[in-house]
Amino acid sequence: MEPIRIVCIAGPTASGKSARAVERALQDAGEIISVDSRQVYRTLDIGTEKVTRDEMRGVPHHLIDVRDPSDTYSAGDFVEDATKYIEDIHARGKLPILAGGTHFYFDALLHGLPPQTPPDPAFREGLEAYSSSELYERIHELDPARAAMLDPMNRRRLIRALEILNVYKSVPERIPNARYEVEWIRIEPERVELRARIDTRLKNAFARGLIDEVERVRKDVGDERLEELGLEYRIVGEYLRGEREESTLMPALSAKLWQYAKRQMMWLRKLASA
Repeated sequence: MEPIRIVCIAGPTASGKSARAVERALQDAGEIISVDSRQVYRTLDIGTEKVTRDEMRGVPHHLIDVRDPSDTYSAGDFVEDATKYIEDIHARGKLPILAGGTHFYFDALLHGLPPQTPPDPAFREGLEAYSSSELYERIHELDPARAAMLDPMNRRRLIRALEILNVYKSVPERIPNARYEVEWIRIEPERVELRARIDTRLKNAFARGLIDEVERVRKDVGDERLEELGLEYRIVGEYLRGEREESTLMPALSAKLWQYAKRQMMWLRKLASA
């Protein structure tokens, strides 16, 4: 069977992946599959910088607004859904274009899901005593490449990663998925430009009503789930709970998103050297 040709567009946050994907889709009769662990959720629009109908320019987009924020959506769910869309788009003579910043999803689709591990309730219970930053540091010491793909504050994914590392010591190398012929487009802005783009994005998000959006989501899902929905929802959630001043929101988010962008660029460098 001939491999399916796909285009994968990856880059750090605020680098312009969505616009690049639309341009390529218009050029080569493509359809876009979102590789974003948060844009799958309805109502998470401003905080995720979700592509708008106008920005789509008539190009079909898939895996956006397919779950409620109270639901969970795993890498396994993404692989199953993305595989179906790739095959359908290809069967209709269109070019599948995958674009987004959730590198763990790219990795799972193109190299396979992490190995299954038997449940170990005692080990998991022991991890609950550690803060998210301590869990992340442990992962970074054991497997820096895996750490670069993780949100340091998403406890559920951090604990899952440590469960795997406890069994395998490092995540085993996986063989590239032979069903795909991959063209990579890596967007890597200069650091000064990227930092400015992050700040511009944040200013626009606050102007568009980010705080109101987070408040609505918080009422729907509660504080524990809000913590898992990404930096914007976590930091603004702290303000809504009275744990930080409004004046600290922009500086805190700017610094955290810049740290996240640097981790994404580490993954891109690893990809380029593969």
